[in-house]
Amino acid sequence: MFSYKAIYVIIVREFKRFFRQRGRLLVTISRPLLWLFIVGAGFTSMVNIPADLSAVPTGQAGISYKQFILPGIIGLTILFSSIFSTISVVWDREFDFLREMLVAPISRTTIVMGKILSGTALSIFQGVILLFVSPFLSLSISFHQFAAMVLLIALVSLAITAMGLVIASYLTSLEGFNVIMNFIVLPMFFLSGALYPVNTLPPVLQYLTFVNPLSYGIDAFKHVLLGSALPPLGPEFPIILDIGAVIIFSIVMIILASLSFERKG
Repeated sequence: MFSYKAIYVIIVREFKRFFRQRGRLLVTISRPLLWLFIVGAGFTSMVNIPADLSAVPTGQAGISYKQFILPGIIGLTILFSSIFSTISVVWDREFDFLREMLVAPISRTTIVMGKILSGTALSIFQGVILLFVSPFLSLSISFHQFAAMVLLIALVSLAITAMGLVIASYLTSLEGFNVIMNFIVLPMFFLSGALYPVNTLPPVLQYLTFVNPLSYGIDAFKHVLLGSALPPLGPEFPIILDIGAVIIFSIVMIILASLSFERKG
């Protein structure tokens, strides 16, 4: 039986767990800021911004490297938050709480949607916080841009959380989860265009970015936050392609997550 009340209970439980883990909360806030202001500052001194960015046409603007990586850091936050929110599935399995959920009079689709929506909500919360950093980077965001970013963050969070849930449904220990997550999460981030333009990568690595759903999510963020920026630091794909790719990936991952829960339990 599909139950909206059960989904609500799962979401509330995950939020309570998140806010009770003060170390996780501290890492969530400090990690993106470290990347933005320390790693970003270091990379700024190493990256040569093309000279033609200083002579931009009317209506377009050059951007700094810190402004360029803000969409990528938001993507990084969503990636880590969404993936690691699904670790609760492995945790619940180890402590037999998942078995109690599975024997409850609710459908497994309800459990899957509860886990996906709770992870998505946590990622939205953490991603939106970073938008308030933009004034410190001399990057103004209008209300319409803010609203568009919230919708895009929700969409990307949904896709990544569903992917993490598919993987978590096949794991039985926290140790295995950490190994696989690090094997997947870091390559996804470094091959997403978050730290450097995709067009500057070697052809082989470019092909890998094309199959990475996070690349399209971060590029969509660039459209909203850096829309007037010129290539190579501006958006590199059409916005329609970005949104379409993330939506298709989300649907596929949600279906796979539902099927894997039905099969594995």
